[in-house]
Amino acid sequence: MANKLISFSKKRDQLKYRGTSCRNCGRQLDLSDKFCPNCSQANSTKKLTLRDFFDEFFANIISYDSKLLKTLSALLWRPGKITKDYVNGKRVSYTNPFRFLLSLAIIYFLAISFNSDFSKLDEIVQDKDTPSFSSFFGDNGTLNLDLGDHEEQKELSNVIDSLKLSEEIQKISNQIKTKDSITLSHPTESFNAFADSTFGARISGKYKVISLLINKQGLKSYGTLLDKYSIEDTNENKIVFNSARSVNKFSKQPGSFLNDLISKLPFATFFFLPLFAIFIWLAYIRKKYTYTDHLIFSFHNQSLLFILLIISFLVDSVFKVDSGWIFISIFSIYLFRAMRIFYGQGTLKTIVKYLFLNTIFFILAGISGILLFTGSLITY
Repeated sequence: MANKLISFSKKRDQLKYRGTSCRNCGRQLDLSDKFCPNCSQANSTKKLTLRDFFDEFFANIISYDSKLLKTLSALLWRPGKITKDYVNGKRVSYTNPFRFLLSLAIIYFLAISFNSDFSKLDEIVQDKDTPSFSSFFGDNGTLNLDLGDHEEQKELSNVIDSLKLSEEIQKISNQIKTKDSITLSHPTESFNAFADSTFGARISGKYKVISLLINKQGLKSYGTLLDKYSIEDTNENKIVFNSARSVNKFSKQPGSFLNDLISKLPFATFFFLPLFAIFIWLAYIRKKYTYTDHLIFSFHNQSLLFILLIISFLVDSVFKVDSGWIFISIFSIYLFRAMRIFYGQGTLKTIVKYLFLNTIFFILAGISGILLFTGSLITY
């Protein structure tokens, strides 16, 4: 019988360790099956040993490295070909486009974050020796730009005095201080005064009141705003409070905010790429490709862009040069070739669609950046 066949190898996939049913899903198997056709688990009844565990671990690493090298090679040297292979069913040889792009994006933005010392911005803002707006006015209310012995500061101060701007600036400053003091003396009335205003004026007015309370009276929580100042609990008031608190925190810790923002950029990439794929689909609507095929095409090309950006970052860090424009130029040529090869259209049509899609790409990227910045600022 087949069960009598004996192999002296200690590997788990040898014939003597195979069973007639899958240990994972229970599917019936033949002894000739090395893997379950239903769940892909190895057909083995052998107890797992340390050797087996490490053999499988390193086998998986080598398998992933093989896919990674093939993906990198195809991306770098065969524009558009890797996407053709992938959408035509040749997928085992390459890494998953979505996972690959996400990994590259995270690596690139982490490198940028670690290399940029944004914490210095926090130190500059929190430095007590940094001149504030109020330090430009003397005790007698006159404009004081002579904060040192520099001739340029003295000359600037003389020019402003000759133009009689000092009095105007001081007048504006006094008006602002008077208005702020009135608001702080009656915060509830000042806040509720905007209840019947238009949406824009209402939001702006409430925001100014809450900002003053945060900066001048140390307001820290939304609950305190409701209890201490008898403010109505509404979603609008909560959003305005969170926005004012976040902006105040950003003004005191801009470096920390930038680090937090950069950590979210990889995920912003996946916000606009699916939208961008819609425009690719519209540009090539007569082609046989599906929306998913266009999305995979954009994933592959975006991955190549991140690879070039990572190489550029390493070159700049080592040689202290600015090589970004070189790699962006390389990507521009690469993208044009990828579009020609994958979609198989002539030069003129490809140029027109190339310009159209790149314009759409930058518009969507800009919108995504603005939304990300605004959302991060509100929730910071």
